[in-house]
Amino acid sequence: MHWRRGLRSLSAVERIESKTIYEGTLADLRVDRFRFQDGDEVEREVVEHPGSVAVVAYDDDNVHLIRQPREPVGDTALLEIPAGKMDVEGETRLECAKRELCEEVGLVASDWEEIRRFYTSPGLLTEVVSVFFATGIEPTGDLPESADPDEHLELVLWPLGKLDDAIEACKDAKTLVGLLELQKRLS
Repeated sequence: MHWRRGLRSLSAVERIESKTIYEGTLADLRVDRFRFQDGDEVEREVVEHPGSVAVVAYDDDNVHLIRQPREPVGDTALLEIPAGKMDVEGETRLECAKRELCEEVGLVASDWEEIRRFYTSPGLLTEVVSVFFATGIEPTGDLPESADPDEHLELVLWPLGKLDDAIEACKDAKTLVGLLELQKRLS
């Protein structure tokens, strides 16, 4: 690693090689080589991900959350907002958010607002998450049916009056972003 004073311009970085070493159903892994304007070269492992959406669905009383097992981190009941991967060809971020809200918690919403886009882990992962507020929510009348049969979801209605407790209990980045934005909006 070279320590440099100041920042390098992004326009001075050139990808000179890219090799996909694994193609999966959730993400692909590639190794890229970059050259800086000063001639330095670096190699990076990159997890290629199509992006995802997350939904803060709330009404006058509650925010609609889920708990689900997240085996990679060893958490059997991670508290999260409804979310999902951008995996339908041609689907917009908003369309994906609407689909995920319906599939995961059985809700539709009349009002939507994209509140934030962020990288989850830009040193490794290309994933961009779009977080939406969904209000004017109503049940679809059907029990939610996840499009993914491997998901095991528990619905959680969290009182808005105890939003601080949800934030304290949360370990998931997209959910923290969404709940902190909701806290800011409600203050």
